[in-house]
Amino acid sequence: MSPPRPADAARPPRLLLPDSPALIAGFGRGTLLTPDGELFAGPAIEIGRRLRDMPPPMVVHAPATAKRLGIGAFPACDLLELFAFCLPARPVAPTPRGMAIALERDAPADEEAMAAMLPDLATILLRHLAAGRNAPLNRDAAMLAAKLRAEVEWPWADSVLAALGQPDARPSLDPLKVWRRLPDWEEVAPAPPPAHHPVSPADARRRLAEILGEGAEQRPQQADYASAAAGAFQARDAKGAPNLVLAEAGTGTGKTLGYVAPASLWAERNGAPVWISTFTRNLQRQIDQETARLYPEPNERRRRVVVRKGRENYLCLLNMEEAVGAAGMAGILLPLALVSRWALATRDGDLMGGDFPGWLAELFGTHSVLPLADRRGECIHSACGHYKQCFVEHSIRRAKTATLVVANHALVMVQAALGGGEDGRPLRLVFDEGHHLFDAADAAFSADLTGGETAELRRWLLGAEGGRSRARGLARRLEELIGDRPDLLLPLEEALQAARALPGQGWPNRLSDERDEPRGATEAFLRAVRGQVLARARDEDAGYGIECDLHPLAPTVAEAGEALRDALARLQAPLQLLRDRLNARLDDEAEELEVGDRIRIESTCRSLERRALMPLGAWGAMLGMLREPPRPPGVRPDYVDWFALERREGREFDCGMFRHHLDPTQPFAMAVAAPAHGVLITSATLRDQAELSEDDPEAAWRAAEARTGASHLASPAIRAAVASPFDYATRTRVLVVEDVNKSDPAQVASAYRALFTASGGGALGLFTAVRRLRDVHARIAQPLAERGIPLYAQHIDAMDNATLVDVFRAEETSCLLGTDAMRDGVDVPGRSLRLLVFDRVPWPRPSILHRERRTHLSEGQPKAHDDAIARHRLRQAFGRLIRRGDDKGVFVLLDRSCPSRLLAGLPAGTTVRRLGLADAVAETRLFLDED
Repeated sequence: MSPPRPADAARPPRLLLPDSPALIAGFGRGTLLTPDGELFAGPAIEIGRRLRDMPPPMVVHAPATAKRLGIGAFPACDLLELFAFCLPARPVAPTPRGMAIALERDAPADEEAMAAMLPDLATILLRHLAAGRNAPLNRDAAMLAAKLRAEVEWPWADSVLAALGQPDARPSLDPLKVWRRLPDWEEVAPAPPPAHHPVSPADARRRLAEILGEGAEQRPQQADYASAAAGAFQARDAKGAPNLVLAEAGTGTGKTLGYVAPASLWAERNGAPVWISTFTRNLQRQIDQETARLYPEPNERRRRVVVRKGRENYLCLLNMEEAVGAAGMAGILLPLALVSRWALATRDGDLMGGDFPGWLAELFGTHSVLPLADRRGECIHSACGHYKQCFVEHSIRRAKTATLVVANHALVMVQAALGGGEDGRPLRLVFDEGHHLFDAADAAFSADLTGGETAELRRWLLGAEGGRSRARGLARRLEELIGDRPDLLLPLEEALQAARALPGQGWPNRLSDERDEPRGATEAFLRAVRGQVLARARDEDAGYGIECDLHPLAPTVAEAGEALRDALARLQAPLQLLRDRLNARLDDEAEELEVGDRIRIESTCRSLERRALMPLGAWGAMLGMLREPPRPPGVRPDYVDWFALERREGREFDCGMFRHHLDPTQPFAMAVAAPAHGVLITSATLRDQAELSEDDPEAAWRAAEARTGASHLASPAIRAAVASPFDYATRTRVLVVEDVNKSDPAQVASAYRALFTASGGGALGLFTAVRRLRDVHARIAQPLAERGIPLYAQHIDAMDNATLVDVFRAEETSCLLGTDAMRDGVDVPGRSLRLLVFDRVPWPRPSILHRERRTHLSEGQPKAHDDAIARHRLRQAFGRLIRRGDDKGVFVLLDRSCPSRLLAGLPAGTTVRRLGLADAVAETRLFLDED
């Protein structure tokens, strides 16, 4: 690399690129273009040999490049690192084509042209950096690049310094200390009570028209939907009786903007935010992106729309400070530098599914990113030196004055269980993907008395007990708050002593090794539970997770359960006393407490409640059930309890007792929906199409009300349904392959390979088990690669789901394998998704919990209960296929045993054909090749 000329302040700095070849990798082959224009395309072994005699090549995603070539890691000038430095918090799919699209360049079709484009992409990035070299974001960028040059010999350092016009900048650690440059949040007066001005259907239609703008495509269904959604934004007439609207909007209706219209109008008129809740982080991001139509100006959008998640999703500045202190020793200086650049540019500090580049963890390892979030619940709130800059605290305060808060079902339900939590109770709620409410409530209102959960509580209370962990225990987190006050110290010390009854380090080995004695009451109980489960396992359960009923209860379990119940009570009592005495300070010392101490006491009490007292109370109640006689057959329970031994890939990893509500929509209705004034529950699949009947037209709606909790509320729901505008009969094909044995991994893999090849990529493969996904991936990745079809997979590629979907969307010839998370909420319009293959009927997993629900919630029709679940999952999967009116696609099910009644749940207009694999492949190729 030749040195740059001194920068002239009056002219843009001269750009400088490394003297590196450009490398594009296929599977087992590659294309190499030298700066002199010499081009080589050939096998990976020859690429590897040539790289040994060249400077580090210019690539996009070095680990993926090495993996595709089938060679070991090699030094590289990774354009993703340069992108993260120059354009932090900007989205990019981590592939050459994805980067070209992100930089608004037409992606070449062949690898030779793509290799030639890599230096151009680097030049674009450096020009962008040079143009903004005086921007606040880049104030310390040169010092950071100089640090990377001096400490890790970052290959882009000289190029970055030249673009910044500071080739001789001195290295400094200060740019990593981003908390010094982040803005403080400010306390404001409490908001006045909201008004109750309603939103009429006509108002909602007008607001929708304003959002869409003049000249927008006329979509009568969308306006009808917005009009119906306005019913949730009327004044409430009675306490505990929210205005509830169940609105089904077929795919393509445009339901997001349809409910954003009345929601935003109500919030603006009444001075309170509307909370929009969805099931996954990926869906949160999609909804947030849609709001750009309402608030196109970025600063206004940031003020008006706030994304809220649990604390474990955000960058913790205290963890960042500790990582910076150990950056040299830990060898994570480069990823920390890129995180620091992002932290100055991010909208809200969200590490999981927001504007953070999820591929950084794949470049540098999850250990470089995950520890930067507070995933262990160790926040010390106002005692933290970075409290005023904290991203979470910023989001909480912005949410209070926002127009729309985009949250997820899990956070909304946990907050409700805590009486509103940090955000308070929303008056108006929109539940998108409402068909997931049953599952979300099931997870939120359940309790697991397991080794993993109890060991995590011990770690939260006691902190690190040896080893390399830097976990902070309760005493350390509260030391400044408690000081030397005996009224607080005494219950704290008593609780910490009692916590030693919880599993300590090495508990999994002691659980399974009969030669090693359990330590403490919890381990003794888990050992006894494991014995009962194994004693009642079926032979065919070998290697997989197994479970058994509580009764008849083994004597050893009864004895150990009683001892554990007493031990947990000894832990719960001092923690309750500590919480009560801390709460008492808020009243007793009201005139003396500083604002920071008051906030910290409130936060500490909430943490004690959520992290310790709530689970301890649930565990005590569960153990109390062991004293009760068995429930008589046929009697409907409120809860379902069972024991289970959990295994992963044939290895035991946990054991314990589990409790779920028989009907989790009941606590959802009482804790979440009833306190609100208005609730909209919406989805493309609220009703089961097969339940639509002329004889009983209300049956499908009654089932939808049961699945969403509407049947537990005092007032009846308003029902609305808007059909999809898509022509499924013309734009789709549904094929059931009848000559593939779904139990033969080789046949299933061959079918996937043949179908993916026929479509030329653009295929999503769905599986009902991770094990089968891994097996198929191992068998077809290489053959597809040889045909120029890259294959990505959930649970195999280190990228998070959102990044995987971004890559799949950008690469029209790629294929993606996934499980449940890819079945729901993936939005990939266009040719990038033109084929969907499901490995088998997604029946509910046969379990004790499912057994009880199909017995007591099926109205005497257990078979229909199972059918409805499978039908719903198939329809959700089918819904991924057509996202726009001009999309076309093929849906294939590799399960000849699929009964026709399940496919009756697909959208109206679809017809199902049963045929052999060869015919299915030919049909797929012919249909997708048609203009």
